[in-house]
Amino acid sequence: MELRQLGRTGLRVSSLGLGTMTWGRDTDEGDAGEQLRDFVDAGGNLVDTAASYGGGASEEIIGRLLGSTISRDDVLLCTKAGIRATAHGASIDASRGSLLDSLDASLARLGVDHVDVFCVQSPDPRTPLTETLDALRRAVDSGRARYVALANHPGWQVGRASALLEAHGLELAAAQVEYSLLERGVEREVVPAATDLGVGVLAWSPLGRGVLTGKYRRTIPADSRAASTHLAGFVQPYLDSDCTSIVEAVATAAEGLERPTLEVALAWLLGRPGVSSALIGPRTPAQLRSCLPAAELDLPPALAGALDDISALQLGYPERR
Repeated sequence: MELRQLGRTGLRVSSLGLGTMTWGRDTDEGDAGEQLRDFVDAGGNLVDTAASYGGGASEEIIGRLLGSTISRDDVLLCTKAGIRATAHGASIDASRGSLLDSLDASLARLGVDHVDVFCVQSPDPRTPLTETLDALRRAVDSGRARYVALANHPGWQVGRASALLEAHGLELAAAQVEYSLLERGVEREVVPAATDLGVGVLAWSPLGRGVLTGKYRRTIPADSRAASTHLAGFVQPYLDSDCTSIVEAVATAAEGLERPTLEVALAWLLGRPGVSSALIGPRTPAQLRSCLPAAELDLPPALAGALDDISALQLGYPERR
């Protein structure tokens, strides 16, 4: 699997990253271990998790697998903070104290003394961005994180964070955002800002929350996310007629190439400017294995261009005049 530079840092990440949102909830430790072994054997190195995944269960499973299944040296760990569980549900909190406390708890669950990338999971309208960035600086200065990133932040915050961190001799390594043929909104401002500033793009949900696998073309499978009580609402926005048209176009392209639909969708994304890694989130080892060949697929330019056209954003002022 290709290793790509993460932005303008010296860190090299695999073109496919292993997302672990389902670990500890929909994916048990046995299947997680098999996924991790297969991923590393295929040349993957980037493992993405968060303090909020499974209430910390994802990190705990990774911690138990490090050493028993693979070596810590074989992977780059990215974890996220900024979403806390409260008695009233999830709460966004990117304050200095919350982020650093969360990082310490993540390190304990992971059983490591540092993570490779520490990421703020969501913008916090109640906390000044300068305070959030100070927490990231302290994480690096203390040795608890090697690099820092922002997730789901708008382009202007990516730009401001990059400038403020650079003033302290730090790089904003990455912007982690949802990006796929079904969600190209980041191309308006986030991706242009990231590529201009040398910030790597880590694309989550690169298969359009599973819809770009083609599994929903005829019906909703009983064992799918769209049929589950806790993820049905996550998938539903991508089951409309506009998204269906895009999925059918990808399926037609895949038939012509004699490759699975999901491989074509992933290969398209890996060919987009600025993308350092596509973070796949397989629930089972079989789902992971079905994704891995996409890392070696180069789409013919004409086909990639056709997919660009059918999924293109409707840009207006000020992006286009």
